[in-house]
Amino acid sequence: MNPYTWLGPLVLIEGPAATVSAGSLVGAGVARFLPVWVIVVLADVAGDSLLYLAGRSSRHPRVAALLARIGVTSRRAAGFTRDLPRLVITAKVLDVLAVPAFVAAGIARIPYQRFAAWVTAGAAVRAAVLIGAGALLGSRLTGLLELPGGFLLLAAVVAGPALLLNLLVKRLTRKRIAA
Repeated sequence: MNPYTWLGPLVLIEGPAATVSAGSLVGAGVARFLPVWVIVVLADVAGDSLLYLAGRSSRHPRVAALLARIGVTSRRAAGFTRDLPRLVITAKVLDVLAVPAFVAAGIARIPYQRFAAWVTAGAAVRAAVLIGAGALLGSRLTGLLELPGGFLLLAAVVAGPALLLNLLVKRLTRKRIAA
């Protein structure tokens, strides 16, 4: 099974866990760093651009209803967009803030070129760090590759804890934001 096939869609669905898992495959020698890094950065920028596009389309009744349901309004968006670099860095570090932050950037009509430049830079750094962390784990777990289905087992061993940690951080930050 080609390790690159499902990487882009997985990063769109659950970015940090998929990126760390891909890094473990790099560390185990199953995948190469550069293609994994490029796929992760492109998928991350695509996902962030979709959120930005949702914000730009906020005047459409269906999109407005969806945004209201997740708690993003024009009034709230104004507070998010004062400092784009800080907004992008914060959203890349605390993944739970990406949805409201990037939708708010679209609502505020920040020029897409400026938004894309900051998001791409943030995605490149974040991808390198997460792939590196996964590579450290993968290099220590290479013995799993010798087992039947070792490729999937290695990905699951790394993705499981990474996904749980990501969900825990999201839950904790949501409680703090709501308070």
